[in-house]
Amino acid sequence: MSGYFITFEGGEGAGKTSILHSLEKKLTSLGYDVLATREPGGIDIAEKIRHIILDPAHTAMDGRTEALLYAAARRQHLAEKVLPALEEGKIVLCDRFIDSSLAYQGYARGLGMEEVFSINQFAIQDCMPDMTLFFDIQPKKGLERITANKDRERNRLDLEKLAFHESVYEAYQLLVSKFPQRIHVINADQPFTQVEDETCSQIVSRLENNVKGR
Repeated sequence: MSGYFITFEGGEGAGKTSILHSLEKKLTSLGYDVLATREPGGIDIAEKIRHIILDPAHTAMDGRTEALLYAAARRQHLAEKVLPALEEGKIVLCDRFIDSSLAYQGYARGLGMEEVFSINQFAIQDCMPDMTLFFDIQPKKGLERITANKDRERNRLDLEKLAFHESVYEAYQLLVSKFPQRIHVINADQPFTQVEDETCSQIVSRLENNVKGR
């Protein structure tokens, strides 16, 4: 597999989605063959699962059901879109991947990070990201951004209380400590252009080092 798999992670309102689409254009202009996608979603089947998971009306959804649905969407997205793109040598930028499940369902929902990782091992078959960028912003500030952005998609996770989002943030800190070689922290609490520049610098540096190492 000759491509490179980069995932974007962070809490609600971290700005990772906007940065991802901006980086898609910037990296393409630098000559990279880039595919931008998202989770849950990215392909028809997974987008339908996304609607079920994030529908604000589905407040009765059990935590384990939620974790299994994310894993199912992840598997289909991986098999249908991500793996073929990597086989073609593309740089894949994915808005969320397995770390989101570990943080949201494993830690914040209290299902256990190891348990949720086991579910996802079956789904991804050891296809872990080559690089993960964690967009770091305090949960309260991230939620304030969401409130101020009237155009943003409102979903079931936005209904959670601040304590839930603080647990998600705590989980990401644990993941950063556990996987320091893979996960790189981006300060998301700064102007967009600075976040964009920092992210681009991190990615290009990693891609150049990857080419030199081959």
